[in-house]
Amino acid sequence: MKITKAGSIASTKGPAEYFTGTVRIDARFQTDEPARVGTATVTFEPGARTAWHTHPLGQTLIVVSGIGLVQRQGDPVEEIRPGDIVWFAPGERHWHGASPHVAMTHIAIHEALDGKSVDWLEHVTDAEYQPAG
Repeated sequence: MKITKAGSIASTKGPAEYFTGTVRIDARFQTDEPARVGTATVTFEPGARTAWHTHPLGQTLIVVSGIGLVQRQGDPVEEIRPGDIVWFAPGERHWHGASPHVAMTHIAIHEALDGKSVDWLEHVTDAEYQPAG
């Protein structure tokens, strides 16, 4: 058993290489092999978002607060709210972040394959970042 006490891991800023806007990453956790699950609580300020990316074994998001946006390539941008659970299939090109005027926090859950859990791609353009409707 391993208990990671709240506040024992410092918050980090989402690097500009992978995020647009102000993003805070908390409670980052990666299990040791042979387990391969990793998690993080990620807070996006209004307008902040990830770059396009994929996960070799998929990703689950659990929205904790605020209003967010998600998109998988080829589909429209969709709104997400607290309690929503989003699943991205392995290799599915996607992005996620806050709505333009309201922050959003989600818990991200992913697995590593051969030590890698994400493949980062190009930034989401302002034209691509448009809420549905």
